[in-house]
Amino acid sequence: MATTPHPKVFQPIPMTIQPNLVVLALAQGLLTLNNVTLIAINGLQGLALARDKSLATLPVAAFVAGSALATLPASFFMQRHGRRAGFRLGAVLGLGGGLLALAGSIRQDFLLLCLGSLMSGFYNAFGQQYRFAAADAVHPEWQSRAISLTLAGGILGGVAGPELGKWTRDLLEPLFVASYGSLTLFTLLAWGVLGRLHPPPPTPSTTPKTPTGPFWPILTRPVYLVAVLAATTGYGVMNLLMSATPLVMQSCHLPFDDAAFVLEWHVLGMFVPSFFTGSLIHRFGVSRILLVGVALMFGCNAVALSGQSLSHFWWALLLLGVAWNFLYVGGSSLLITTCQPEEKAMAQGFNDLMIFSVQTMTALSSGMIANQSGWEGLNQGALPATGITALALLWLHRHQGNRNPHRKHGEPT
Repeated sequence: MATTPHPKVFQPIPMTIQPNLVVLALAQGLLTLNNVTLIAINGLQGLALARDKSLATLPVAAFVAGSALATLPASFFMQRHGRRAGFRLGAVLGLGGGLLALAGSIRQDFLLLCLGSLMSGFYNAFGQQYRFAAADAVHPEWQSRAISLTLAGGILGGVAGPELGKWTRDLLEPLFVASYGSLTLFTLLAWGVLGRLHPPPPTPSTTPKTPTGPFWPILTRPVYLVAVLAATTGYGVMNLLMSATPLVMQSCHLPFDDAAFVLEWHVLGMFVPSFFTGSLIHRFGVSRILLVGVALMFGCNAVALSGQSLSHFWWALLLLGVAWNFLYVGGSSLLITTCQPEEKAMAQGFNDLMIFSVQTMTALSSGMIANQSGWEGLNQGALPATGITALALLWLHRHQGNRNPHRKHGEPT
């Protein structure tokens, strides 16, 4: 009797030439270009337009709040409709946000600027899933490197974002109109690039049985919680300091070009290590790389508290960028090993929700703390969170010290 052939099941392939990874890395670069340009100009534009100067970083906070609000909807939308549809929808939302911010800049309307920033955050929420889409496309042994190399595409934003802010700052009147206008062009380009993405189709072994999957079992896994804590602390502390840097440097009578220079090197510190972070995780284990990340975060605070010259800002923000990379890539790599396929949407969505919720608070409080306590207060305020994360990572390192960090993928911890 003839047997029915089994349907062909997608098998993630090793890290050969992967067209999807090229598309995702380029999309990451365009997303980072959008984000870095917003960070470079939003605080200064907010300072110019806000009646209450302590709300200068509200547009930055609105951007991060938009990211937080859209994380779970983005994750579940892509679970139902696929990665490409979700990523292209995100680019459309980014285009809308850029147009609203452009209108706010032309009309000198603080509310429109905040609304545009909020909508740009929706684009960012969808884009944060690029790294997980990259991990889905390769063999489990290569997933940390796929995440890392995809994030390396952010170098485009690190180099071009601050330069774009400087070049377009006064190209048209009022200030920054050309800057916001350029962002609409880059989101259109991202939409076109993402049309080249061809993610693997879902299979019976990877398709969730329920829309969300059980969530409580995920939250009771200590290693999952440590992964979320590491990524959240890395993003939260980075955002607290980076959001206020242009304002603080301006108060130190340093020109905008110096602030753009510092931010450029900061973002290079965030993304250049991505060429080797995944390989370091594979060789030394994720817990060691996370511990190095938290040590670099302490180093950033130490340098920042020792002075406020251009070189102090440069070194502090460079160390901050590398610390973020190790904590974010390490946390993401750890997270994907802690859940089953049917739990991915909820686990990844909750992780990003926590990241952007903390980012919203830090972006909103950054300007207030800088206004009241200065650069020293910002860095001192970051120390408790970094200390708690260090303790959690020491527990993780002890817990995993005698275990193979590359155990079978999908076996929850």
